Amino acid sequence: MKKFVLAVLTVGLLAFSCKTRPNQEVTVNLSTKDSLAAVKAAQALPEEPVFDIVTNMGTIRVRLFKDTPKHRDNFVHLALGGYYDNTLFHRVINGFVIQGGDPFTRDTSLVEKWGEGGPDYTIPAEMRNEAGEPLHTHVKGALAAARQGDVANPFKESSGSQFYLVQDPVNCQHLDGEYTVFGETIAGLHVIDEIAAVDTDRMDRPVQEVRILAIKPNKELN
Repeated sequence: MKKFVLAVLTVGLLAFSCKTRPNQEVTVNLSTKDSLAAVKAAQALPEEPVFDIVTNMGTIRVRLFKDTPKHRDNFVHLALGGYYDNTLFHRVINGFVIQGGDPFTRDTSLVEKWGEGGPDYTIPAEMRNEAGEPLHTHVKGALAAARQGDVANPFKESSGSQFYLVQDPVNCQHLDGEYTVFGETIAGLHVIDEIAAVDTDRMDRPVQEVRILAIKPNKELN
């Protein structure tokens, strides 16, 4: 089975490049042993790796798409580096999506900033093919990248870390071709439904924590 490699590797601190524009590569700067080990682990994965999003309410298993390589590689790198560990699903809307990936959610004193956190870069959109059609649609369980709105973000670049999972595809049809879908749920759709059904406050934050314990490669399927 074909393997994939992270697009660009340079030496430096564990971080990505600052904001990018379409058709630019996302640069990964690495220095620590753990980071280099993460890169080695990533290079051993198949083109469409399978990851388990392990939560306190169950496990959601996702496959990442090879035709959205910048988003795939970014998610792999962050997951292998533990970036998502102990973060929360901070935005939950029953009949729509569940959203996570914000490192601010580890700190309850930053609750007013939940939804604003992430690494200091964005990812070029990978949402349409050469014919201008959506590469992937918002089916149930679709894994997609969150982003800022069009006024502040005319190139529709994705958040460096925040993602959402589709709970109700009917109410997400208008997002097709507007947000990058870079993976699909292959097991655990019921977990998405159970998370979507939790009680939330007026800001769509779960009243009881829905925590991502870890996002890790599935050893049996990779």
